[in-house]
Amino acid sequence: DVQLQASGGGLVQAGGSLRLSCAVSGLTFGNSAIAWFRQAPGKEREGVACIVSDNDDTVYSDSVKGRFTIASDNAKNTVYLQMNSLKSEDTAVYYCAAATRPGGGYPYWGQGTLVTVSS
Repeated sequence: DVQLQASGGGLVQAGGSLRLSCAVSGLTFGNSAIAWFRQAPGKEREGVACIVSDNDDTVYSDSVKGRFTIASDNAKNTVYLQMNSLKSEDTAVYYCAAATRPGGGYPYWGQGTLVTVSS
């Protein structure tokens, strides 16, 4: 079974930082892409960042570029999302998801971790 376990959410003041972790098991880490998504109350789910495990290529949404960094520790099968300069609009439930083949979407999802940024 493929499992993703997201953690690290919490309450932080605007301008602060948090680091989210996504522990992945049950898939070949080096042949996957791991992404972070978020969903704020009343809003659609939004892709935030993605990393391709075999070459560390990364993609960021415009809303977080320059503030968030996604990184992969292949030895620990864990992907991190370092979030700096947090804003109130970053408040959301953050999910990590895994893709194992191009064009196949993200069939594997973690349970979500809540990030609340107070202004």
